[in-house]
Amino acid sequence: MVFALPTRRRNSLKWLGASALAAWLPASKVQAANRPALMLATEHTPSFAGGDAWVSEKYDGVRAYWDGRQLLTRGGHRIEAPAWFTAGWPTFALDGELWAGRGRFAEAVSTARRESPDDAAWRGLRYMVFDLPAQGGRFEARYAALLAAVQTMQQAWVQPVLQSPAPDAAGLQALLADTTRAGGEGLMLHRASALYQAGRSADLVKLKLFQDAEARVLSHVAGQGRLQGRTGALWVEWRATEGAKAHRFKLGSGFTDAERAEPPAVGSWVTFRYRGLTAQGVPRFASYLRPAAAMNW
Repeated sequence: MVFALPTRRRNSLKWLGASALAAWLPASKVQAANRPALMLATEHTPSFAGGDAWVSEKYDGVRAYWDGRQLLTRGGHRIEAPAWFTAGWPTFALDGELWAGRGRFAEAVSTARRESPDDAAWRGLRYMVFDLPAQGGRFEARYAALLAAVQTMQQAWVQPVLQSPAPDAAGLQALLADTTRAGGEGLMLHRASALYQAGRSADLVKLKLFQDAEARVLSHVAGQGRLQGRTGALWVEWRATEGAKAHRFKLGSGFTDAERAEPPAVGSWVTFRYRGLTAQGVPRFASYLRPAAAMNW
């Protein structure tokens, strides 16, 4: 299936509107008890042994967990999908991604966060299913059951994330380059023998040309020269893992002129990409990517 290439990303406050944002933030605390126990990926490292790994494209969308009755975000908030979108879905759990197409992350987030679903917008989404959390057994067995379940649903907007045996290291890098060149975000490697276990797992890794992470905006730095009158950079705060030391640094590249004129608000979260860490643990070559979904959403 072919999707349009990226459109300009907009400030996250514009996606939601001030009133919608105010309504969502308090709800994150209420929904924390409903937070699903998801299997989360780690970053790929050269030490990852890919002998029994399967590979798929990494879809840049909204993580969405079907608990048998409703769609939930990673943070446990209910996604208000149209009734037709989930009609006839199974009573067992599905783990997947609401995806609008390559480079269209902003559209997926905007659609999924609306309290009143927009049918036209939802018709542009696909639910890409990549696991059956309650199925039990090894990933290769869960994947076979997943294919059968999606085929039974017979809905064009529900699709399995296609898996194939991972090639050797050189082939994997070639596949990554081809996927990225075509507009994809990267690859996922899933060990065929792995069980579904909640939390970060070394059996599920993401491989991208760049690493990415989320940071909180602390302040704006005024631009100079050509950027006079606009934002030159953001001071942001980032933690590699929960409970780790916080690092503060300037994020000055990657912005369009429009984004510099209307930068992400102080206190909001942004996604940035980088290449490894310095000896002090600060991201190297950090570059702004887009506004981030709320951390607990």
